[in-house]
Amino acid sequence: MGKSFEPLLQVNEQIMDTEKCFHCGLDVVKQDEIIFDEKLFCCNGCKTVYEIFSTNNMMSYYDFEKSPGARPLEGNQKYGFLDNEKIVEKLLDFKEGTTQIVSLQIPHIHCSSCIWILENLHRLQKNITASQVNFHEKKVRITYNSEAISLKAIVTLLQSIGYEPYISLDNYETKKITTDRSLTYKLGVAFFCFGNIMLLSFPEYFDVNEFWLDHYKNFFRWLIFALSLPSFFYSATDYYVIAYKSIKSKTMNIEIPIALGIVVMFVRSTFDIVSGHGQGFFDSLTGLIFFMLLGKMFQIKTYSFLSFERDYKSYFPVAVTRLTNDGGEDAVPIHEINKGDRLLIRNQELIPTDGILISENGSIDYSFVTGESIPVTKKSGDKLFAGGRQSGSVIEMEVLNSVSQSYLTQLWSNAVFQKKVDQKHKTITNTISHYFTPALLLISFLGFGYWIFISTTIAFNVFTAVLIVACPCALALTAPFTLGNVLRILGKKKFYLKNAIVIEQLAKVNTIVFDKTGTITTSKKAKISYEGKAMDSDQKLWIKNTLRASNHPLSRILYDTLEENQRIETDSFEEIPNKGIVAKIKGHRIKIGSSAFVQNDKEDTALQTSVHIEIDESYIGKFIFNNEYREGLSELFSELSKDYEIKVLSGDNEGESAILEALLPKGTELVFNQKPEQKLDFIKQLQLQGKNVMMVGDGLNDAGALAQSNVGISVSENVNVFSPACDAILDAGEFYKISRFLKMSKKAMLTIKLSFVLSLLYNVVGLSFAVTGNLLPLVAAIIMPLSTITIISFVTIMSNLFARKLKLDDKKEQV
Repeated sequence: MGKSFEPLLQVNEQIMDTEKCFHCGLDVVKQDEIIFDEKLFCCNGCKTVYEIFSTNNMMSYYDFEKSPGARPLEGNQKYGFLDNEKIVEKLLDFKEGTTQIVSLQIPHIHCSSCIWILENLHRLQKNITASQVNFHEKKVRITYNSEAISLKAIVTLLQSIGYEPYISLDNYETKKITTDRSLTYKLGVAFFCFGNIMLLSFPEYFDVNEFWLDHYKNFFRWLIFALSLPSFFYSATDYYVIAYKSIKSKTMNIEIPIALGIVVMFVRSTFDIVSGHGQGFFDSLTGLIFFMLLGKMFQIKTYSFLSFERDYKSYFPVAVTRLTNDGGEDAVPIHEINKGDRLLIRNQELIPTDGILISENGSIDYSFVTGESIPVTKKSGDKLFAGGRQSGSVIEMEVLNSVSQSYLTQLWSNAVFQKKVDQKHKTITNTISHYFTPALLLISFLGFGYWIFISTTIAFNVFTAVLIVACPCALALTAPFTLGNVLRILGKKKFYLKNAIVIEQLAKVNTIVFDKTGTITTSKKAKISYEGKAMDSDQKLWIKNTLRASNHPLSRILYDTLEENQRIETDSFEEIPNKGIVAKIKGHRIKIGSSAFVQNDKEDTALQTSVHIEIDESYIGKFIFNNEYREGLSELFSELSKDYEIKVLSGDNEGESAILEALLPKGTELVFNQKPEQKLDFIKQLQLQGKNVMMVGDGLNDAGALAQSNVGISVSENVNVFSPACDAILDAGEFYKISRFLKMSKKAMLTIKLSFVLSLLYNVVGLSFAVTGNLLPLVAAIIMPLSTITIISFVTIMSNLFARKLKLDDKKEQV
């Protein structure tokens, strides 16, 4: 038995005696040591990386964690294949002009220092414009100037600083998904050991006095010992590894007391068998490992089920206009788009997938992908990349690949569009977790010190039970599971949030600003009349085809109202925010917009929402909109006014102020004639007064105000217009539920607080039973995963209960 611990002791002594490399933390062999800048390095590679960081003023890398680096590989020439342009093209996510984007797998990413250095690559290489780390997938997304630096040079740079990427062309061709089954195997081994040890322990449990059992008692005890070894050395490996890494990085996590409890129980049980005092606690030990692994498996499965990353992508509501074989137009969800389909992309609409431009030309803005806002001119036959926006006239494209929703939602979650938020629940969780393990270790040693003078058996039971029963896991799970489940519930009710943080932001809102046109009014029921000169069929045709490319709410209403005609291409198209559209069709100049925008000799004094028409510098007339307000608007505003300050902004004149004043509660502030920049300033002023503002707009003309607000919600009749400026997209049919959604966000935060209390109560009760010697380690091992199950069940039941209580499932006629 003593020999089996000798290697561990030797390793321990070596760790204590040897010196570590300043960069990578590996042991430094005396004859190979390199001293530079009064620091010790294990090789020239680590010294070179240190020099690179020092020269580029990047020494902050070493502030996040002690010895965070990886030892760089020297003389590796295996990336010669990256000189082949065809291979490089297969690896790229995006290629336009000199801008290229690539995602690389970096297996060594393991800490905050790794994230810091990989997101500051532009300081090492000026031709890298941006880099973003996905810590969970261990990937870095790099944007670079391909004219000045090659992909091979970037990979070599990463290799030189110890972050060698893993590149396998198979991954890019087949996208194979590998499943890690190691936990399943460990659970199987633990169950086998636990079941057989329990079976062999029955005679000892019942103290059966029988000749053959007494004669072979020692044999059975050593057999039990042998059966415990696979469970101890294989099934529990993860706990030892994580605990070791935690101690090495000088952090304290829950695996430390668990690993300590397992080791102490194994040593104590082995001592009992060797000394002949009994069979030890091998049944409890293997049961403990089995039940903890079972709890871990349950937790992983539940995380997978409730993962809002997956769920909100599957609910994500981006639609697109598909052209049918008979020349018709169908608005369809993007997941129904297949290779070979023809799509219609209007002005400011997102290109949902890679494709080929069919129209004569297009002007594509790739600012969501690259950050560059200058549109790129494309000609018929050119490739278009997902994430671009068409600027100008309507275009047609043919789909090359099926749509990747994860790629589009990645654009929505781009760091550029994120808002800084103080998440209180995370602060509470981190604080408690930080002090939890040291406090737990202190309680277990104090309990052991007290009981050792009364009963050795109880002392060891207390020590192990305390280490096992107390678990901050349930505490840490409360917020992610609550927010994840609420996000899923809201997604099913057609209220799509960018991420879980938005729920917490919604709960803090105290002021709501609504846009008028397309938000509190509906485009589906507006009554339109025409005043002006009689138009011939050609003029109606030109107007219809000019409106076809526009996404403004009034343009969409008018386009749908005008009778169907043949489709003709526009020679030019420009949409000017808050003014109107200028287009050229067959040599004729068409202007559609406000009275001031067109050549209207008579000043429009009528207080009505109207769209004016000018053809070849001659005023024709105007379409008057008698807006239809959304069903349930008056009831919604009455409900909201009880808890929130309400404002309504509009780019229109005061024509409908009397109607609005009758519809809306007294005290609702109405502000008219607001340009997009004025709406943004209005939001800023409210925030300067200390208000938490939620802006509800149409997502196109209100992009600035939506981005400025604490929470920006885009209301969509159809969801072709996707704006990353917003934090949420609300299906127009669910508009009347805004008050309920806000209440649901507050209930979510209440659920988090209640589950915090519940998990703390569990730990207090569990520890009190363990310290007093009334809790066996095996029972503690069963209770520990049960606490996780309890918390998950509690937050799921509570959030579903609140959703039912708030009548989120109620249906109204779609408006």
